[in-house]
Amino acid sequence: MRWLAVALLVVIALLQHPLWLGKGGWLRVWDVDRQLQQQQESNSKLEMRNAGLDAEVRDLKQGYDAIEERARFELGMVKQDEVFVQIPDKPAVEKPVNSGAAEKAVAATATTRPVRR
Repeated sequence: MRWLAVALLVVIALLQHPLWLGKGGWLRVWDVDRQLQQQQESNSKLEMRNAGLDAEVRDLKQGYDAIEERARFELGMVKQDEVFVQIPDKPAVEKPVNSGAAEKAVAATATTRPVRR
């Protein structure tokens, strides 16, 4: 009787091994499920980014507002009836500099805004 019990335990253990540790076992299923969830999160982020890019492309194709906004802020363009006004973000520091670096520093920190007359 004792040998029969041991033999049955060994058979049960051998049958359970593929279920837990085999190619299609539970551990592999859990790992694949975790990878699937990570990929779905990544896909949802990319879908949101793609939707934003698609909306921007449609806006650029259909309307002139987006084109005008890019021309103003990226290229510094103004319309004919506007005056260009430059407002520095920080007050200019008065230090004697021989190389003209102060003018470059003020120009680099300035905000440009076109103003209509």
